Amino acid sequence: MAPRANWKGFLRLSLVTCPVALYPATSDTEKVSFNQINRKTGHRIKYAKVDAETGEEVANDDIMKGYKIDTDTYIEVSKDELDDIALESTRTIEIDEFVPKSDIDGRYLIRPYYLVPDGKVGHDAFAVIRETIRSMDKVAIGRVVLTNREHIIALEPLDKGLMGTLLRYPYEVRNETEYFDDIQDVKITKDMLDLARHIVEQKSGSFEPEQFEDRYEQALIDLINQKRNGLSTKAKAAPKSSGNVINLMDALKRSLASEKQAAPAPAKTKGKKPKKAAAGQREMLLPISGDGKRAAKETAKEAPKKAEKPVRSAARTKKAG
Repeated sequence: MAPRANWKGFLRLSLVTCPVALYPATSDTEKVSFNQINRKTGHRIKYAKVDAETGEEVANDDIMKGYKIDTDTYIEVSKDELDDIALESTRTIEIDEFVPKSDIDGRYLIRPYYLVPDGKVGHDAFAVIRETIRSMDKVAIGRVVLTNREHIIALEPLDKGLMGTLLRYPYEVRNETEYFDDIQDVKITKDMLDLARHIVEQKSGSFEPEQFEDRYEQALIDLINQKRNGLSTKAKAAPKSSGNVINLMDALKRSLASEKQAAPAPAKTKGKKPKKAAAGQREMLLPISGDGKRAAKETAKEAPKKAEKPVRSAARTKKAG
C-alpha cells in the first residue's frame, strides 16, 4: 500500500504551474521496535500526564504550552495565539532560484521527499519544469509550508519525478570552529600519505547501498527469533585486544599488509563481474500468537517445529571494512 501524501498543492516556475503531491522518500517502519511492558504482568506501560508538583493527572483540555525563562517560570502561550501566527500554506511551491548542487552544504540537508504530479492533469507542465532543472544541471530552491512551518526545499530531477530535500536554516547549523579549534596542526610525511593512499586504493569501490546490512537490526531479529522459539541466548564475548601499535607508520604498514592479504583474487572470466547472490539478512518470523499476557511464556515445547512464513525480505550484505 502506497503511503499517503504529506502535502498536496502546486509547483510553480514563473507562469508554469502544475498540481503535485509530496511523499516521504524514507521510512523507519520496517525496523524492529519495542513496547515497554510490566515485568510482573506482561502488560504494556501506559504514560499519564501528571502535574510535576501535585502528582495528579491533568486533562488534555487543561494542558497548554509554556516557554521556560527561569526555574519554574514560564511564559504561557495558548493554542489560539499559536494559530494566529501560524503560516497559512499557500499550497504552492514557488521556485525562487537555481543554484549549483555543490553549493549546498551537506549539513543543511534534512530529509528527502518524492514530488510527483497529482492527478491526470499537469503532467506536461511537470515535465517542462523537471527537464528545465535537468538541462541546467542545477538544483531548484523553493519554499513549502508543512505543519504550520515554512521550510526551504531543494528540488532536483530523479528518474521521471523530482526529489525534494528539506533544508535547515542557518541558525540550525552549528559552527565547526568551536569543535575544530583544538585540533593540533601536525606534519604528515609523504611516505605516510603514500601508504594511506595504497590502503584507500585497496578498499575503493562503487557505492551500492543494497549490499550493506544493518547488523544491529539483524542481531535484534536473531534475538527475537531465538526467544520466540524458546532457545537460550548467550552473552556476546568481549572483543580481543589488537595489541599496542608502535607508531603511526607501523600501523599504516600493517594495515596495508592486511588489506592486500584480504583482497579477493582477480576474476578469471572477462566482462562484467557478476553480483553476489542475495544472502545475509535473515527473515523475521511472524509475531507470537496468543493472548499476549507474558512475552516470554512461549517455551521450546510450545514452539512450532517448522518456521512460519517469514515476513522480512532478504537483502544483500557487504562486510564493513
